[in-house]
Amino acid sequence: MRPLNIKEAASRLGISPRAIRFYEEKGLILPAKQASNGYRSYTENDIWRLQTIAALREIGMSLQDITHALSEIDQGNQQRLEEYLELQQAVMYAQWVELKRMLDTTQRMIDLNRQDGPLDVSHLHELADSSRRLREARQNWHDRWNYDTQAAIHDERVHAKSGSIPASSPSFPGEAGSMPYNESGCTEEHPDPKKAPSSSFYLYHNYDEALEQTANWISPIPGEHGLDIGTGTGNLAGKLLERQAIMTGIDQSREMLRTCRTKYPGMHVKLGNFLALPFADQTFDFLVSSFAFHHLSPDQQQLALQEMQRVLTPRGRICLTDLMFADALHREAYIRQAEADGNSDQLLAIRERHFPLLDELTGWLESHGYVTKTVRHNELLHTMLAVPLR
Repeated sequence: MRPLNIKEAASRLGISPRAIRFYEEKGLILPAKQASNGYRSYTENDIWRLQTIAALREIGMSLQDITHALSEIDQGNQQRLEEYLELQQAVMYAQWVELKRMLDTTQRMIDLNRQDGPLDVSHLHELADSSRRLREARQNWHDRWNYDTQAAIHDERVHAKSGSIPASSPSFPGEAGSMPYNESGCTEEHPDPKKAPSSSFYLYHNYDEALEQTANWISPIPGEHGLDIGTGTGNLAGKLLERQAIMTGIDQSREMLRTCRTKYPGMHVKLGNFLALPFADQTFDFLVSSFAFHHLSPDQQQLALQEMQRVLTPRGRICLTDLMFADALHREAYIRQAEADGNSDQLLAIRERHFPLLDELTGWLESHGYVTKTVRHNELLHTMLAVPLR
């Protein structure tokens, strides 16, 4: 087929010549020019490239991301292209979830307006303030810890200590070779975790025990569909795969997911996070998460629980394993002990993380129709199972 001029190309693609010139200005397409008159000439490959650009724009992808996606296509990197598409899908799910929240708030305002008697506008203000706070909580989440840089050492880090600590221990005793507090396993002064000094706080005590407890409590029926949020390198999801569940894992770290794909090629993984799960309603039979929920602020934790409910079937169950305080008194006592001991690592952990209050977490779930049970692995680490009553 002969090359097309710009008007013919625009007509074939159903876009304007101006849009084609815009893509050229941005360097997304570089058509040849005829030697005789300098007019652009579009080959079949150019037409295919313009079709691809138009398709990616249709789903809302930015020009910068389209540039990266086209580069991956040119290199034949199918996996990287899929990551860009999944990232865009995650953005659209986040927008959809936010739109649903706005619709729900509007309906509640309508319901208030329909009530008998004079309208108390303060109720509308309270709804609006609550809606704004939750919107900001969803938008303000970001990866402060750059987990992409941790993927290569993650499995080594979580198994750095195989020993456990007693449940009654008031604090984590320091040990030679411990990782310093923060989840990268390193400090700014010690970017190499293997060279970092010893510390009195380590996140992953009783790691294998807690993951095994989670898998045992979920006890999937073969063929059940499960979601692991913050799957990392897939250690928890792998235990459920062994029990013949069909597992999907999401994480905000591309590098963690690449490691996960290598370890568990039969597992489906996607980019995503707690606050806008990139799945349709009632997709999963159960949901798990380990050592991840505490990344969220209290408002974000509430949003995350609502998202969990959305993607679970009516009988879907939830099992969370994480560092948590039993209640506010436990947190206060823990802080007082850390201050008395001069334990700056423990105090930093509490300041930089939002370890949930277990009684508030189970209370929220029970108020939303679940029955819960918990087990304590050490001073902070708990596993909690929630099963719907209905």
